[in-house]
Amino acid sequence: MNTEPSWDLYRTFAAVLREGSLSAAARVLGLTQPSVARHVEALEQAVGGTLFLRSQRGLSPTDRALTLQPYAEDMLATAAALLRTASADRGAVAGTVRITASDVVATEHLPPVLAAMRRRYPGLSMELVASDTIDDLLQRRADIAIRMVEPTQQALVARKLGVLPLGLYAHRDYLALRGIPGSIAALAEHDLIGVDSNGSFARAVLGALPGLAHADFALRVDNTVVQLAAIRAGFGIGICQEVLAARDATLERVLPDAFAFDLPLWIVMHEDLRSNARYRAVFDALVEGLEPAVTMPVASRP
Repeated sequence: MNTEPSWDLYRTFAAVLREGSLSAAARVLGLTQPSVARHVEALEQAVGGTLFLRSQRGLSPTDRALTLQPYAEDMLATAAALLRTASADRGAVAGTVRITASDVVATEHLPPVLAAMRRRYPGLSMELVASDTIDDLLQRRADIAIRMVEPTQQALVARKLGVLPLGLYAHRDYLALRGIPGSIAALAEHDLIGVDSNGSFARAVLGALPGLAHADFALRVDNTVVQLAAIRAGFGIGICQEVLAARDATLERVLPDAFAFDLPLWIVMHEDLRSNARYRAVFDALVEGLEPAVTMPVASRP
């Protein structure tokens, strides 16, 4: 191939990687399956090697494809950021802003904040990514992030609002049926709700619950919204934000003197967006809207 591959080939390649099949990628892209197959073949010719292994069970990416994957994702993120940036003038609070936040923050805290923001700035539209995965702001995978960890990358504007205190909670019907544990050790006799993966947060929680192991949890799920729903449904005892439990009269605190955990709450954006009226207005509105949910507010460091 004597010419540079077209953008469509990279976009199709990323869709096939993400969806796992030609037909699924075709549905997402609004193309026919033969068109997607032709795009993949053209890109394979351009890069000089096979990108997917075909079998009766579908497509499996080759090592070459996995090596190219982050570059294709960066291209998609950059193209999306370009369109968002071009969606309104730099001095107007209008256009599109992409926000990323944890599952629980996006579900439980942000909807009223975004509703107020929309009423205040009717020309503004938001894209919300609800995920506990930390998106790379330097690559503009999002414009503004709400994070539970202190940002370490340079070139970011960051403000720590404070902390979200966590505790052990259960539905009062569950406690009426099973009793209230009197110690951390007694939790082993209860139905516990926790994470499935063995990440840093899971290790921190187990460190605060000495004597308990991963296998002691009766329900293990990484999605924190599902954990919260299970607590509310009376499945057992799990970790919940104090501010959320305070909204639900059916939830009761368990072992308040034995277990407490604080999650920091940061709002972050790329420093290049600071002078853009749209992004600055959203950043400030998120700070204003989320401050009531935290304790120990601290000064800004933009």
